[in-house]
Amino acid sequence: MEKQSTQPALVTLTDPRSAVSEAYRTLRTNLEFTAMSSALRALVVTTPGAGEGKSTTLANLAVTMAQGGRTVILVDADLRRPAQHTIFGSANERGLSTTLLDDAGIQNPPLLDTSVPGLRLLPAGPTPPNPAELLASPRMLQLIETLKDMADLVLFDAPPVVPVTDAAILGARTDGVLLVLQAGKSKREHAARARTLLEQVGARIIGTALTNARVDSELGGY
Repeated sequence: MEKQSTQPALVTLTDPRSAVSEAYRTLRTNLEFTAMSSALRALVVTTPGAGEGKSTTLANLAVTMAQGGRTVILVDADLRRPAQHTIFGSANERGLSTTLLDDAGIQNPPLLDTSVPGLRLLPAGPTPPNPAELLASPRMLQLIETLKDMADLVLFDAPPVVPVTDAAILGARTDGVLLVLQAGKSKREHAARARTLLEQVGARIIGTALTNARVDSELGGY
């Protein structure tokens, strides 16, 4: 069964000339400069806590990356509360969870095309009883390498860092972590805790994206 797409979440498609869409393109540019100085083929996006905008941020970042000419695979690695299949209006019967349980799936993951050329989605799949164990498995390492061979950039939507270990596990296995904070909601102590947890496992925090920030009206059309 296909889910209803929450297309308004994809502002980079519905309103590409808006200030928010331009902010996503700026984020894309900053990440591209980061990639010039060190390898950035697999990136985890997460937040300190729940409901801070990571999935929407990542979906729009994936769109802008693909629009910029890169081939992108977006992986919904939030096996607890997946959202990417809803945002893109895709099925979720097969995905990351089923792939990690199938030897053949590691080499041929069930990627779904999106409406954006160059952007494919690996949804989360059915919710497993042991998300952290699946992400820490040797098969996950194999899958990450497979996906990196199939695209210029692989983006992982991971659960919040502070309440569960999933994002830290993925962060230690990929090239970098982008930490999303929401203005007016994210707490300073939670952000500091998230940084500590990621650094303890050797994850490379490449930067922070602030969502829900007020637009400076003095900038006018720019």
